[in-house]
Amino acid sequence: MTVQPRTDAGPELAGRRVVLRPLAAADWRAWREVRTRCQDWLTSWEPMRSPRSPDVVGDPAAFASRCAARDRERHLGVGYGFGIFVARRLAGEVNLSNVQRGPMQNAYVGYWVDEALAGQEYVPEAVAVVFRFAFEELALHRLQIAIVPRNQASRRVVEKLELREEGIARRYLEINGVWEDHVRYAITAEEWQDRRPTYAARWLGDGDEQ
Repeated sequence: MTVQPRTDAGPELAGRRVVLRPLAAADWRAWREVRTRCQDWLTSWEPMRSPRSPDVVGDPAAFASRCAARDRERHLGVGYGFGIFVARRLAGEVNLSNVQRGPMQNAYVGYWVDEALAGQEYVPEAVAVVFRFAFEELALHRLQIAIVPRNQASRRVVEKLELREEGIARRYLEINGVWEDHVRYAITAEEWQDRRPTYAARWLGDGDEQ
């Protein structure tokens, strides 16, 4: 089993090539290097930072506060943030956010990757690992991913995972200062069980297939 016992630092998850773990204050320099080098590549698809918001790229204390906020979310069970590591190199992030319990049992998945590592299937692997964690460890029933229609790189990720498209949400999120439409994709626990052998063979590692 590739899900390691939980500690105060949070769970560490592994696929065939990627390792996922919560980011810590000590990761700031590596995180800043990727975010600075890939600024144009990434900010085109992200909400614009408010001038009143702390600069987590330029300020290590702000980054540490961000990590602490993610830790609080994890302890409350409302969100789980992970750095994506490839051969110990920070490659990006994948997040499970807005976890809803009760009759919905739902959460949202978001991700980004270093431009230099794009197209090598690290992101679909990381997302498949998060799916396993969400469905098998957290017992969620449904996961959703929303993508700006023209973001072809991000849409290739969900296509490789064969996620179900559920239509377009108009002006769904503010992205880089503009209220953008998003294509919504989803997967349920039942679909996860059907696809798990395929995911295991391709991304989750030997011995994971049920």
